[in-house]
Amino acid sequence: MVTHVPAEAHGDERGALLAFVEAQRGGVRRTLLGLTEEQAASRPSASELSLSGLLKHVAEVELTWLRMAQQRPNEKQREQSTWHEGFALSGEETVPRMLEFWDAVAKETEEFIHAVPSLDDTFPLPPAPWFPKDGRVSMRWLLLHLIEETARHAGHADIIRESLDGKTAFELVEMAGA
Repeated sequence: MVTHVPAEAHGDERGALLAFVEAQRGGVRRTLLGLTEEQAASRPSASELSLSGLLKHVAEVELTWLRMAQQRPNEKQREQSTWHEGFALSGEETVPRMLEFWDAVAKETEEFIHAVPSLDDTFPLPPAPWFPKDGRVSMRWLLLHLIEETARHAGHADIIRESLDGKTAFELVEMAGA
């Protein structure tokens, strides 16, 4: 498990929030331990979700929110016609490559959050029917949202993994040595 947040940073608010984001990232990552690409791509429940698809989704979602906060173009931007592509690996994408991509996004998120002057700083939300008109959110809100979003999908991933081979989150923590 990759942890980018230095232990000494956990005592302040930024460090604590980043540690919670990282804990949820770890929950998703661990569900992939010991699986083949085929197992990671399988859909053992009524859902269309797979572990590798969830991995891609959470990595791209974190990048999307990071780019919004940075007010930079998103190189992985999805639109309605490509939304489904964010839930399945394609082409040269593999679980290890997607984990590397997410690690790079996580590192960039953490560096960005440590560099902003205040967690009270805000950024604009893009026009969308699910956002308020001219809405803005704070860096604190961003971190809380990343915790919420990643935790939701870590729960999905737990269920999918348990459906695959019966391994529970506790067993996966033990396998990871965490």
